[in-house]
Parts: sequence; structure tokens; C-alpha cells
Amino acid sequence: MMLDLDVVALGDAMVSFSPKGYGRLEQARELDVSPTGAEANAAVALARLGLRVGWFSKLPEHPLSRLIVDAVRAHGVDVSRVVWAPEGRLGTLFYEKAVPPRPARVWYDRGGSAFTTLGAGEVDWGYVTSARVVLMAGTAPALSDGLKDLALRIAREAGRAGKLFALDVNYRAKLWSPVDAAEYLSTLLPLTGLLFCARRDADRVLGLRGALEAVARELSEKYGVPRVVVTMGADGSRAFADGVLYRHCPLPRVTPLDPVGAGDAFAAGFLYGYLTGGVQRGLDWGGALGALHYTLPGDFAYVNRAEVAEFLASGDPEIQR
Repeated sequence: MMLDLDVVALGDAMVSFSPKGYGRLEQARELDVSPTGAEANAAVALARLGLRVGWFSKLPEHPLSRLIVDAVRAHGVDVSRVVWAPEGRLGTLFYEKAVPPRPARVWYDRGGSAFTTLGAGEVDWGYVTSARVVLMAGTAPALSDGLKDLALRIAREAGRAGKLFALDVNYRAKLWSPVDAAEYLSTLLPLTGLLFCARRDADRVLGLRGALEAVARELSEKYGVPRVVVTMGADGSRAFADGVLYRHCPLPRVTPLDPVGAGDAFAAGFLYGYLTGGVQRGLDWGGALGALHYTLPGDFAYVNRAEVAEFLASGDPEIQR
């Protein structure tokens, strides 16, 4: 059965293990367990905003894989195209939350996961290209040569079908070097219809520096990407789309609790706003959802559409009664 979807997201998924509170791993006698993965995080946020969303990955038959899939499905995301491998391993990460001056730290154990073996023959191409937007993060092609080839094909197939291929650079230094990432992205970005790029990634990976406006414009013109969104966390974002510059100013009253997943929430908020009202609405909703996610633990954005609208409309940060 083919579904009528707004967004299909595909990518790696892991289980995150984290000490309770702000303790160190070596102190831990108990760990919080939660699902994570850039595309899964975005898919959940989009579904909670009311869009029709599908997500898939390749996972081994394992209780923790079922934990991930059940958690994503619980928010209304279609997971019918998840590829189940009879054996293999599931990626994990260990995350220490922190407050300044101690930095938060992540340790990955995701090499050789079942997802790294996902092949073109296992992808339901009709399902992928049936959605208005196909969303991936740059972490996927960082994991294997096969995924590098697959991401390129996904971008091409989406373009041929007249659909929007959206990419979040989402650079992770523990997965590949800036040189390797830049070399690969030079082939993927020209196939991309919508690019999300953090300001620090534009600098560190692509060597683009300067004001947000200049970086957004240069990314678009250098790589031929028609819509580029450059973010700088609580300091705001800019978009350069079809020759027009859009601005989103820093949001007030943001008290960060946990930054992990906020970029995925921003991408989801932008896509919702863009699909329902254009680029400026996308920046507004992306900034608001990202800010609200900062206040929540875990990678999933437990926020609904009414709460984002209320945040955008209200200047009152106090309790809503």
C-alpha cells in the first residue's frame, strides 16, 4: 500500500545511554535509555506537528531495535518500510550531559551497524519518491561507502520525481574528517533542493566564513542549491531561497537544558512552516521548535503544533493557565 506522505526521512537509528542527571559515565550505576537518530528525531517532530510522515532504516532483529521502531511509531510516524536484518548489530551512543564549563560528550559505537549495509535493492523507491520531501542527514553517508552511493541515488531519484531532497549537513567529527566530508558534499549538494547547515559546519567543513547572510548566499551560489538555511543556535538563522534573503532574529527567553536534538527539531519546524506557508514561516517555526526543544531532555521533541503557535504568539514566558 502506498501512503500519501508529506515527508519521508531515512537514516541511522541508535539507542542512547546516558547517566541520570549530569553525572559522569564512570559514576553511573543506572543509565537512561532512549532512541535517537537525526532523521528519526525530525520525523517524530514533524508528525507531532500534524504532517504525514514516514521513516525507515535498516535494523537488526533485536529488542533494542524494536524499542526504536515502537517509539517512532508511537508518535504517528509510518514505519512500514523499515528493513529488518536477520542478524547484525545496532548502533549505540553514550552521552554525558553537562553544564559549562564542562562540555557535554558523546561516544559512538555505530561502526558496521546493520544500517551501513542498506542497499538500493532494499529501498522501496516508489515509497520514497511519493513524498513531497525526502529528508536525510549528512551522518548517513559518513558511515560507509555504500551509503555514500545510496544517498546520491536517493537525491537523484527525488529530483527526477520532482520532489524536494532536503539535506542537513549535521557534521560529526568522530565519523569523518572535514576534508572527506567536503569532498563528498561537493557531489551531493548540487543534487540538493533544500540544505540545512550550521554556521560552524559551513566554516569547519566547507571553509565558508562571514555573516550568516553571506554564508547562506555563497552556499547557494557555489553549489547550486536553490534553498539554503544557515543556523547559529539561539543567535538566529538565515535563508537564501530562489535569490531572496530571509532573516530570523534570535529568540528571547531560551534557557537551554539539553541541546541534543535541537538542530533536528529546527529542521522539522522549518519543513512544517515551509510546506504550510513558505520560507519565512519555515524560519519562524524552525526557530520556535528548536528553542522549545532546548528545554526538554532527550532527542525527541515532545512539543505539539498548538504549543509552537502559542510560543510564537505570546511574549509571556510564565506558566500558561
